[in-house]
Amino acid sequence: MSVDLARALDDGAIRRATGGGAYARGAEYANHGRVFGIVVDSDTMTIRGQVRGTRRDAYVTQVWLQLGLPGYGGFSASAHVTSCTCPVAVGCKHAAALMLAARRQYAEEHPCDVRAVPTWELHLANLLDSSQHTTEAFTPVALQFELRQPSSQGATRRSLPPRLTIRPVQQGRSGTWVRSGMSWDDLRYAGVHRGFDPDHLELLKDFDRLAQGGYGYRRDPAIDLGNAGRSLWALLDRAREVALPLVTAGARGQPVVIRSEPAAVRLDLTRGAPDADLYLRAEVRVGGEPLDLSEVGFIGSPGHGCFILPASDADPPVLVRLDHPLTEPLQRFVEHAGELRIPAADADRFVQGYYPRLRQTAPIGSDDDSVPLPEISGPRLCLTVSYSGVNTVALTWGFAYDVDGTRQRHPLHPSGGGVDLRDPAVERQLLERLELPNEPVPLLISVAGVMRIIPEQRLHGMETVMFTEQLLPRLCEMAEVDVEVEGRAPAFRFADARPEVALSATDTRDADWFDLGVTVTVDGHDVEFARLFAALAAGDTHLVLDSGTYFELDDPVFESLSRLITEARALSDRESEGLRINPFQAGLWEELVELGVVEEQSQRWARTVGDLLDLDKLPEPDPPAGIDADLRHYQLHGYQWLRFLWDHGLGGILADDMGLGKTLQTLALISHARDRGHPTSTGEPFLVVAPTSVVGNWATEARRFAPGLRVVTIDRSERKRATSLAETTSGADLVITSYALFRIDEAHYQSLDWAALVLDEAQFVKNHRAKTYQCARRLVTPFKLAITGTPLENSLMDLWSMLSIVAPGLFPQPKAFADFYSKPIERGDRERLTSLRRRIRPLMLRRTKDQVATELPPKQESVLSVELSARHRRIYETHLQRERQKILGLIDDIDKNRFLILRSLTLLRQLSLDPALVDDTYDTVGSAKIDVLVEHLEEVVSEGHRALVFSQFTGFLRR
Repeated sequence: MSVDLARALDDGAIRRATGGGAYARGAEYANHGRVFGIVVDSDTMTIRGQVRGTRRDAYVTQVWLQLGLPGYGGFSASAHVTSCTCPVAVGCKHAAALMLAARRQYAEEHPCDVRAVPTWELHLANLLDSSQHTTEAFTPVALQFELRQPSSQGATRRSLPPRLTIRPVQQGRSGTWVRSGMSWDDLRYAGVHRGFDPDHLELLKDFDRLAQGGYGYRRDPAIDLGNAGRSLWALLDRAREVALPLVTAGARGQPVVIRSEPAAVRLDLTRGAPDADLYLRAEVRVGGEPLDLSEVGFIGSPGHGCFILPASDADPPVLVRLDHPLTEPLQRFVEHAGELRIPAADADRFVQGYYPRLRQTAPIGSDDDSVPLPEISGPRLCLTVSYSGVNTVALTWGFAYDVDGTRQRHPLHPSGGGVDLRDPAVERQLLERLELPNEPVPLLISVAGVMRIIPEQRLHGMETVMFTEQLLPRLCEMAEVDVEVEGRAPAFRFADARPEVALSATDTRDADWFDLGVTVTVDGHDVEFARLFAALAAGDTHLVLDSGTYFELDDPVFESLSRLITEARALSDRESEGLRINPFQAGLWEELVELGVVEEQSQRWARTVGDLLDLDKLPEPDPPAGIDADLRHYQLHGYQWLRFLWDHGLGGILADDMGLGKTLQTLALISHARDRGHPTSTGEPFLVVAPTSVVGNWATEARRFAPGLRVVTIDRSERKRATSLAETTSGADLVITSYALFRIDEAHYQSLDWAALVLDEAQFVKNHRAKTYQCARRLVTPFKLAITGTPLENSLMDLWSMLSIVAPGLFPQPKAFADFYSKPIERGDRERLTSLRRRIRPLMLRRTKDQVATELPPKQESVLSVELSARHRRIYETHLQRERQKILGLIDDIDKNRFLILRSLTLLRQLSLDPALVDDTYDTVGSAKIDVLVEHLEEVVSEGHRALVFSQFTGFLRR
């Protein structure tokens, strides 16, 4: 026979066979194509197939069609019977998926047999199907309660409390309740569902799940309510709503009684006489009446309800909820003992130590007042506010209990150990209901996403002010919190006056250093500088003085002061609490003076630093008598600057552009220093160290512009000379040597006294790890001068190297200089660059040709283009492409990559002059520019002229 699966497997039929939840999950499986191998057998009325579940292997599922008479929109039929190899076995989602997939397959194979049913008709069919059971006659089922007495156990054969069990039963043909054909396991098979009220059936399944937590085979056909959870009472309420009978055991089971009022378990203390033993007894009361403990059993573990044994077998047990769940120890005490004797000698210890804890277990008292018990009230949430000084307040949260009128304080969270009167449950409720303000000072902290009170904290500074003025009054008004203040709350006052800064520089025992004093006054109150600086460094917004006056720290003067002091300390190589400054840091002093009033400065400091900063205001000096040249105005200014540094024992860097007469200005200083009539004249010679190619020019310039100076040129090492260095330089005013010889004969130069060290082309000592730098740094002399036209060639550390030689007290540590200046500036920090310029301004003099153009004779320029040789051009083009790609990757952040870009451009400029400047392997390539230069020089020399050849690369001149 052919089966119309479109109608036999309508949604209602599938839901009846599997339930709504399994139907929904089965629809997902069917829609995702998890069903395969479908076989419909019309003879046996079965559908077989396989369904992929969560396991690797598919489940084998089968459906037995239970067809009745055709009805409206489908079959009026009993539920189809299903089976499956999955753990659920019957009525599962796999069966639902199989039926849905089989219906879909049938519709695809028999498109003409499927009548299109309007949507409204389908809805009505489902509605009629879902309400059909209300008109059918069902076989009555019930939940049967049975009392069991466990066997005695142990050597003493101690009897155990009775147990209450439940199981399903159905009404037999004679109208009695029978167990045959009805068990918890039977409820799981679809075939047994036929003829039972679906509401009753579903509720019985819920009772089954209450004890089992799901499906599975149970050996004992009854469920022990001693293991039931608290949801039992909700199921019992539902049983009353759907009229599921609750009956006692037996064929004519009686209705089970469920009391509406709850039962209470309490403890009672009695004493026969003041000096007699104490007895602690457990009681179970319902409606205020005590029950016989031997007739009471508990439901749940720990117990949340109890049952009262019937007076006779004909009476039903009575079920009662407990007003509060029991603890397991209390339940055992009630079930197995019910009474405890406390010897009279231990009575006081029991009352003082154990009574408070028993209060947390169950209500306890003495009904006959034979045992006086301490009166305990609480807990109360309390906050202790302890002031210590003006700037600090300690906040401690806890709970307080009153014991016979005496308050006891306890930490917010119990630390454990020993007996305790605390009630953690009530304390927890108080904290959960509490709503504390959390601004402007935080009193709460997030722990795992939950805001909790900070048990203890100390507030300092402005936090103390904000808590005292804003939070403390609000906390005192809260009924839920008891606030106790220890100490006196300060009277705070806000000062809105502008701060006044005063500076001082006083002498110390160290002639090179001065003590720097900074005094800040706000509204007539002196501010301790150490505290002010610490607050600024910490980023505080306010500072609170000991007087209670507080003020804002957002004034620009504080920001500048903090920055300058931070810089001074970061660059210092001295560790001390106070601040010290030396004349090399005149630029720092200049910025400090701009912030405030100089109240005190020593004469030595004022003479040294004051004149250096105001050098432009000093009268222009006359050129020294020994100079045979007319110094231009800017050269006189340079001489004045050099002379001031010399007179005050300060070194410096003369960094004028090439061609502006740095050598002449230096010779003017040497002539001034050798003037025997001047107070600062010296008998020791000046030592000039220059590149080998420039040594001869120095001697020539000295003879030309300072003919009165006795000049000695060192052109050989000590080992190659016939005389010693001391003999060679005896009586000289000026000794000129090369960097190479200075490095080779360092020990000999160190053994002599020198008036000064002059480093020409000082970029030769830019590497502070090189030996030449170390030689210049170690040479002991009262004055050192660096001369260079390129003070910043590759990196800021080149500048530091020169400054560390001529002004060692300015930036003592290379790492500190790199961290504070070099790295930030290379990253584009313009503010730090401005600061560096101001620091070195007093000790470095640099003028460009553009700045002094009005003092120079008219300049004629002639530009001659020189073509590179073919080989030279190939080398240049190769490097050009490489450097171009490198620069294109850097131009997105020019400020950050400024030095890398400059390095690439410098490399290309050197390549255009002579490839050998970049790589010695190109030494044979030659330079077209040198060839053209030689041709022009031959013409100049032949006509009796002299020429000065400049190059921005000294290495090119040596070619």
